[in-house]
Amino acid sequence: MKKIDTAVKALDILQKEYPDARVTLDFKDPLQLLIATILAAQCTDERVNQVTKDLFKKYRQASDYARADLETLEGEIRSTGFFRNKAKSIIGCGQALEEKFNGKVPRTLEELTSLPGVGRKTANIILGNAFGQQAIAVDTHVKRVTHRLGYAKSDDPDKIEFELMEVIPQNRWTLGCHQIVFHGRRVCMAKNPQCPTCPVAKLCPKVGVTQKE
Repeated sequence: MKKIDTAVKALDILQKEYPDARVTLDFKDPLQLLIATILAAQCTDERVNQVTKDLFKKYRQASDYARADLETLEGEIRSTGFFRNKAKSIIGCGQALEEKFNGKVPRTLEELTSLPGVGRKTANIILGNAFGQQAIAVDTHVKRVTHRLGYAKSDDPDKIEFELMEVIPQNRWTLGCHQIVFHGRRVCMAKNPQCPTCPVAKLCPKVGVTQKE
């Protein structure tokens, strides 16, 4: 119970610190967020937004991705890295959406994770931000910050998700993750975390943080 209380207090502080916390990928509909999230693997959101600005003008429906030329798409998304695998996943997603879901992005975790290249993190990002559901998406920032706070111990993002479900109140899953991500980007960085000025320092056991950091 104490860990839950501490987590709530920490999230209350982060909510005041980061009132603008949100997903930083640009999108107008669930399909755009799906594609952007696939592209965001091992890439910054800023770079993805640069690429999708033109990409979304050309590819507007699942059928457009399903019929895309592989080499052309690879060239269009090359700057996001791992472009060959991403292009295959995107075309595969378009085809799966056409064949199984009438061209629409599904609204359940099970259906989303059946799509090529879509794991629990990607699915939860879509559920939480395109469909307004409560979902915990574990990226590198969420993993690092929640480890240091003592809320999660596993190195497996999927297992961390379930650990956080036991600590973070369900009505705060989606927004809480955004707040943690913002905190990880601005204060609790991988190298040189700003512990002396951290607003949740008094609530943090600093698990794994060394003096070198």
